[in-house]
Amino acid sequence: MDENPTTGQCLCGTVKFRISGKFESFFLCHCSRCRKDSGSAHSANLFSSSAKITWVSGKENVKTYKLPDSRHMKSFCATCGSALPIFQPEISLLVVPAGSLDSPIDIRPNAHICCSSRANWDNDLASIEKIDGLPG
Repeated sequence: MDENPTTGQCLCGTVKFRISGKFESFFLCHCSRCRKDSGSAHSANLFSSSAKITWVSGKENVKTYKLPDSRHMKSFCATCGSALPIFQPEISLLVVPAGSLDSPIDIRPNAHICCSSRANWDNDLASIEKIDGLPG
């Protein structure tokens, strides 16, 4: 058993999970599908072909949507809508939304991918003002 499993949960706390094993890659995807299902400039997902997930609580609340005629899938909490990990058995791949994790991780993003699909407002974001709390 992994002595330091990675843990996470949804926003409402109904679904909790533990991951044992290492992540092999971490990508920030700018494709239009990831922008739609994240509601943001990109998705931030960790990938592993060997890590195992254990649903600590709320597994029955995990729903999965598969975009027809594609490999694009996402899992989410049926109560709060938070993105959750998904195991894709046909390719033996665990995909974990980085924002769903409570534990610190020891891997940084490998790359921004699908940049040709990047939103037109998603340029030079590092140069805009940074505020530590809410504006105003």
